[in-house]
Amino acid sequence: MTSPLASEAAPFGRVLTAMVTPFTREGELDLDAAQKVASHLVDQGNDGLVVSGTTGEAPTTTVDEDGRLLAAVLEAVGDRASIVAGVGTNDTRHSVELAQQAKKAGAHGTLIVTPYYSKPPQSGLLAHFTEVARAGDDTPVMLYDIPGRSGIAIADETYVALADTPQIVAMKDATGDLDRGVWLMNETGIRIYSGDDTLNLPWLAMGASGIVSVVAHAAGRPYAEMVAAVDAGDLATARAINTRLQPAVRAMMNHTQGAITSKAALQLLGVLDHRTMRAPLPAATEEEVAIVRDGLVASGLLES
Repeated sequence: MTSPLASEAAPFGRVLTAMVTPFTREGELDLDAAQKVASHLVDQGNDGLVVSGTTGEAPTTTVDEDGRLLAAVLEAVGDRASIVAGVGTNDTRHSVELAQQAKKAGAHGTLIVTPYYSKPPQSGLLAHFTEVARAGDDTPVMLYDIPGRSGIAIADETYVALADTPQIVAMKDATGDLDRGVWLMNETGIRIYSGDDTLNLPWLAMGASGIVSVVAHAAGRPYAEMVAAVDAGDLATARAINTRLQPAVRAMMNHTQGAITSKAALQLLGVLDHRTMRAPLPAATEEEVAIVRDGLVASGLLES
């Protein structure tokens, strides 16, 4: 299914949230809460959502849960936002199954993270990405390069080879290598999305298509305004927005895992009733909630 917001320059939209997966207090998938979160995020300026990613606690969810979550989010906001399904695991067969499920459900795209922990050689990465991308038929693919978590980076020559796979149109970058990102865009045509909230403005200034954000759980609208300012060449306004959001970024990204702080933020904003996580991730402590609250207030995202 084609995203309502797709373009060659930004195949998945501009401001995407790596969306949390709400659970009931007993730890079961909460689809009503998921639709509420999805609707809130799109109402607040996000034009895309990534479901069943790392921030969505995907290592703890089943194939069936991933499918039901994707269907619920598509039903809620699929006509006004790009919905990207996280299908990457460290098992190619499992990822193929998820990619096929995402295609059948009507996802606008898939996100394939570098296989984690096993640290395959580049030939293994090339084969993995190619097979999973093709399993989704014509569904556009965003790769996710995050060596800090996966243990291995995607090499330049692997990107060059992957550019021949027509489904692969973008990558979410969490390497922090701006220079390489510009080289990749120029040499391969693969579009870049910032995967690190601290580098959203630099990536946009360097020509990135957009952002895949954790902090956009609370800051979708100002991030959309920042993207618009960069597009208009108004760097002063973009800088001012980036500076204003820094307390929220630091609060949500520097103290504990982003899924934990995102659920805390959504609870503070009145979107989630509670912040239940699945083990091994614990719910935010009261001290961590206070840090998130202070950051949101300082950034003008929450009333004091």
